Amino acid sequence: MALFVIASCQLMVVLDITIVNIALPDIQRALGFSTTSLSWVVNAYTLTFGGLLLLGGRMGDILGRRRVFIFGVLLFVLASLLGGLSQNEWQLLAARALQGVGGAIASPTSLALISTTFPEGPERNRAFGVFAAVSAGGGAIGLLAGGMLVEWLNWRWVLFVNVPIGLLIVLATPRWIRESERHPGHFDVAGALTSTIGMVLLVYGFIRAAQDGWRDALTLAAFGAAVVFLLAFVLVEQRSRQPITPLHMFADRNRAGTYGMMLSLAAAIFGMFFFLTLFVQNVLDFSPLEAGLAFLPVSAVIAVGAGLASQFLPRYGPKPFMVVGAILAAAGLAWLTLTDVHSTYAGSVLGPMLVFSLGMGMEFVSLTLMALSNVAVHETGAASGLLNATQQVGGSLGLSILVTMFGTASNNEADKQIPAFLSQATPLERLRFERTGQLPAQYADEILTAGVSAAFIVAAIFTAIAAVIALFVIQVRPSDLERLQGGGVPTS
Repeated sequence: MALFVIASCQLMVVLDITIVNIALPDIQRALGFSTTSLSWVVNAYTLTFGGLLLLGGRMGDILGRRRVFIFGVLLFVLASLLGGLSQNEWQLLAARALQGVGGAIASPTSLALISTTFPEGPERNRAFGVFAAVSAGGGAIGLLAGGMLVEWLNWRWVLFVNVPIGLLIVLATPRWIRESERHPGHFDVAGALTSTIGMVLLVYGFIRAAQDGWRDALTLAAFGAAVVFLLAFVLVEQRSRQPITPLHMFADRNRAGTYGMMLSLAAAIFGMFFFLTLFVQNVLDFSPLEAGLAFLPVSAVIAVGAGLASQFLPRYGPKPFMVVGAILAAAGLAWLTLTDVHSTYAGSVLGPMLVFSLGMGMEFVSLTLMALSNVAVHETGAASGLLNATQQVGGSLGLSILVTMFGTASNNEADKQIPAFLSQATPLERLRFERTGQLPAQYADEILTAGVSAAFIVAAIFTAIAAVIALFVIQVRPSDLERLQGGGVPTS
């Protein structure tokens, strides 16, 4: 029951990253978002979530993990309610940012609660397997849930649905989860602020570059300011007595390699969900519900990959699953680059999506175990927060890079398609294009597909980088295998 409560919270938090994707067209029409500002409905959540995860993990260490867990879930519930009631753009974006804060407090605390609730060995391995499957598969479940809620109710319910779920988690937590020991310390607020602001500016720079070009003054200013804030973050962490990011954690090559792999793989999985959602709805003409159902096999195959990894990790160690998982993910994304306007779901999307999902299921279990292996008990919150932070920051930053590539390739294809359309268009079609800026479906689909294919090429490169890190950086020691099998001395 403790694992059920913890996994339910993680599912709710991860699910909210993608559940709004399918609702974005309805949100745009209802609240008057421009296409440019619409992307911030996703980014406002993921950036505050990723940027404050480290602070959330530290709060659990100092104040008690169960207490902080409940507070984070309640804040998430309140933000979801406010978001569902939003009447204009700024209200929704503020609510989404507040959701990210709640998620940043609850998520790393939930992962740390597994470390303190389940003893090291097979029992904790299984618990991490469930947690990793929920973390990796929550995105696909979110797309399905979003499709159902938008089609059967309306877009506001993709936010309202969190309220009853969160309240049930809050009621169940005191009964099934015991409070952790509190460790003295202080909060590194300066580190949290400089890292969050730096990442927001960096992502903004990439998104603006896709729209206004790399020579745009605001684009360059955003990148310059991002460098300043991120350098300030590193200086703050070096001088802080209790930094939000203990830099000594990167001294362990396995943990540093794990964080690097998570950055790359998160970029790939965020991109896969985002661009395939666009493709199946706009090119294949799937309804919101059909689009959600199309991603349902992803969750099942991720669960299979996570189950295989958690079962055989004690025998073979995490490295084989890290290497094979990254190669499978890269192969699936490379396969997706072949999609075009004539592709079908069964013939061109389902196969590569399943290959990618199997690899990601293996990865998330292996990465979770490796990141928290041989970590002192009083730093499990910081370590789990850092792992989650690299996932969310990697996803946000990676998606912004993929969107930049998508925009560049789409603009290049538009330079070909617009003259082709104008050469054959009737006067009425020309007038409609001048008024709306929208091309007929056959031309628009070519532009979208060209951008999606380019984005998948870069996503495949990200996963190939993860495979190289797994192969040449990760080293599994005999003591690591002993701990996975339930032996060894726990770190205190």
